[in-house]
Amino acid sequence: MITHIQGKLVEKNPTHVVIDCNGVGYMLNISLHTFSNIPDAEQLKLFTHLQVKEDSHTLYGFSSVAEREMFRLLLSVSGIGASIARTMLSSLTPKQVREGIATGDVALIQSIKGIGAKTAQRVILDLKDKVLKIYDIDEVSVSQGNTNKDEALSALEVLGFVKKQAERVVEKIVMAEPNASVESIIKQALKKL
Repeated sequence: MITHIQGKLVEKNPTHVVIDCNGVGYMLNISLHTFSNIPDAEQLKLFTHLQVKEDSHTLYGFSSVAEREMFRLLLSVSGIGASIARTMLSSLTPKQVREGIATGDVALIQSIKGIGAKTAQRVILDLKDKVLKIYDIDEVSVSQGNTNKDEALSALEVLGFVKKQAERVVEKIVMAEPNASVESIIKQALKKL
């Protein structure tokens, strides 16, 4: 029903923003990913998803259409509500969620607070085909792209680093340099761990 809201940014918090649109203040719940992408400019446009329940109407705001689409895909999974979908998009970028689903990375999806093994498997089972089709991802190419990352992660684990910390650092490095060699990823990660 409401596809986007554009207006003056009145309030900006990690969990929500208030946008003044012709004298009406709209509160939009946002993910940390959207929070980090919102400029401190006066004018702001966010893509929205309106959730209507018996006792409430809740607006969710997204910095990109891609993030909103991922949010809607996550909502289509049984057991995933708006708050868990928002947590997922706060813990990981939409691209990381998409690739985690496409590659069947249960550990990555399960690393999100509030997601257990069964829910992570259900997310992957329900959305893998949709994600591969919508984003036109070839399963093989996604797996090959993660080989250097996986090798670097296992090397860091062997060196005694905690898996979750190493994953976060390596993920940031791979996001910045998708074609980084295993050696380069490890060297950069060691500086940050």
